[in-house]
Amino acid sequence: MSKSPFAFKEFTINQDQCAMKIGTDGVLLGAWSSLERNPFSILDIGAGTGVLSLMLAQRSHAELIDAIEIDDAAYEQCVDNFEQSHWGDRLFCYHASLEEFVDEIDDKYDLIICNPPFYSEDYKTKNSARDMARFQDAMPFEELVFGVSKLLSKNGIFSVIIPYKEENLFISLASKFNIFPNKILHLKGNSTSKIKRSLIEFSFSENTVKISELIIETERHKYTQDYINLTKDFYLKM
Repeated sequence: MSKSPFAFKEFTINQDQCAMKIGTDGVLLGAWSSLERNPFSILDIGAGTGVLSLMLAQRSHAELIDAIEIDDAAYEQCVDNFEQSHWGDRLFCYHASLEEFVDEIDDKYDLIICNPPFYSEDYKTKNSARDMARFQDAMPFEELVFGVSKLLSKNGIFSVIIPYKEENLFISLASKFNIFPNKILHLKGNSTSKIKRSLIEFSFSENTVKISELIIETERHKYTQDYINLTKDFYLKM
């Protein structure tokens, strides 16, 4: 996977120090997450390159956008990407684990967003940094939903992307902390492929869940209009 900078329409991401590079999952989450409630404060958990924070800075007028990243190299790169952007005055990255952050911060956030580590394959690689970024034991789902329950404002929204096969488990865990799904987007590579990912929007309010589907391609490198509409403000060639 490329270590070259990734250029979006309004910002560039340096990613050579980050185990997990720019990918479809993160871009879709950053583009899909709802800003209907005009959040004043946003938190990006496990920021990596900082791409989600930067996408939300581009999309919103939020005055406070915080990020947390535990990996040393990724933290430094995230800070650099923030400083090189147009929105550096609104962006701040903490070098901490979620557990440490929850213990030390009293603030509540109107929008929390996370592209968490998870098992997308059933084996680990020999690259420990990549494993930490990708695999769920670096940040168990239980730790994530507990942290969100402590940091989310009363009327706030939590947006996350997870493997579809983990959807029911994740929703069940979140419900134990009175966090409930309001909106779900099922992601498919093409019309005949299985559902690969679930993008889920949670809040403290229990409502009827709105479920929709997004197909990325009609054929290889031929993107659906729905995918183009969602990502066109970011990708250079959309």
